[in-house]
Amino acid sequence: MIEIETFADRAALTAATADLIAGALAAPGLRSFVATGGSTPGPVYDALAKGDIDWAGVTVTLTDERWVDPDSPLSNEGLIRGRLLTGPAAAARFTPLKGAGATPNAAALAVEPALTALTPFDVVLLGMGPDGHIASLFPGDPGLAAALDPAGKRLCVSVDHAGLEPFVPRISLTARALLNARLIVLLVTGEDKRALIGRVVDDPGFAPPVVAILRQSTTPVRVLWAR
Repeated sequence: MIEIETFADRAALTAATADLIAGALAAPGLRSFVATGGSTPGPVYDALAKGDIDWAGVTVTLTDERWVDPDSPLSNEGLIRGRLLTGPAAAARFTPLKGAGATPNAAALAVEPALTALTPFDVVLLGMGPDGHIASLFPGDPGLAAALDPAGKRLCVSVDHAGLEPFVPRISLTARALLNARLIVLLVTGEDKRALIGRVVDDPGFAPPVVAILRQSTTPVRVLWAR
């Protein structure tokens, strides 16, 4: 059963999401946070950067990345460095997906050992596209079935053709990686996306990529929504 936690406005949604993530990172010892891109989580990162978190013990990585330079406005790494890893949060370690490797596939293969060392992730923050994609796992992609297999071989894969703008190659965590977490937070805004989740609940034949996290019972998922 999917419960959608509803908030009065986006400010309340931002505060609740930041509090939830901060709580997941409050345990002592080494912790890991998988952050996502997009415009909606930006204010969450602003709030987290100011939060009372022992950032020196946290490693941050990404759900997905675009094959662009880190200083590009399209870069998720750039978003995280500019809005999360500032002030006290600059003490956190950061594991980029676009690291070693001359191609997206080579980079995805190269980062797998670092991702393995971080699992199980303490908290994964996900958004969802209007087509139901998560990370950079798009409907219709030739490699989608393998990437959504929770028992698949890979933690990270290349995506040659994005399903939505910007149409640049991507690197994406797989369902196997995303589900190897203590908590997944799905951050959703807008009536259209709420309706999509409602269809996932009501229509067993409807299977956009987000079902990989919504139709499983291994990893706890919190769905937070506001208009």
